[in-house]
Amino acid sequence: MSDADGMEGVEVAECTRCEALVDSRSRIVNGDGPEDAAVLFVGEAPGATEDEEGVPFVGRSGDVLDDELRDAGLARADVRITNCVRCRPPENRDPSQGELANCRPYLEREIELVDPEVVVTLGKVPGEHLLGRDVAVTSEAGSVERVELGGEPREVLICLHPAATLYDASQRDAFAATIEKAATIAGESGGQSQLGEF
Repeated sequence: MSDADGMEGVEVAECTRCEALVDSRSRIVNGDGPEDAAVLFVGEAPGATEDEEGVPFVGRSGDVLDDELRDAGLARADVRITNCVRCRPPENRDPSQGELANCRPYLEREIELVDPEVVVTLGKVPGEHLLGRDVAVTSEAGSVERVELGGEPREVLICLHPAATLYDASQRDAFAATIEKAATIAGESGGQSQLGEF
C-alpha cells in the first residue's frame, strides 16, 4: 500500500506530508493498545499532552475515557486508541481537510491490520471524517453505521468526545451508554471483550 509508505506495521515511523504539523509536533503520536483489539477508538488529533507523552488520549479526557471503559468491563489495555491525524496541529486547532486526507492512508492501514469488531469515533471530526458526511454528534451518539474502512465493511459507532462530558456533565450518561454499546458489540461479535468481569 504505497500511500501508507513510512509505516512499520501499525505505526508511522516517519512522515513529512504536512508542513504545518511537522513544524508544530515534537513527535508522531501513534495508536496505543493491542494490535488485534476488538474495539478501536479514533480521535481527532494529538493535543499538547499527547504530543509530549507520545500517547493518544491522556490527561483529563483520557481519564474520562478510562473511567467509562472500566465501568463497561474493559481496561484501556483491552482497546486500541488512535487519531485521524498523528501530529499535533498548531494551537490545538482542528486538522485541515488536507491534513486529514494526508493521514487517511495511515489510519486505513491501521484499521486493516487491527481488524476491530467496532470502530468508535470520539467527537465530530473523526465521525465526519470516517462516515463522509455531516454528523450531529450529540443527537447521533450511540448510533451505528456500516462503512468500508481498511478494505472491508465495518461497524462504526458514533460517540461524544470525552471532553464534552467535562464541559457539560449532562452528556456523561450518553457517553457512558455509547462505551457500553461498544463493549457489547465487541463481545457479541466474538471479540476479545472482557465482559466476563461484570
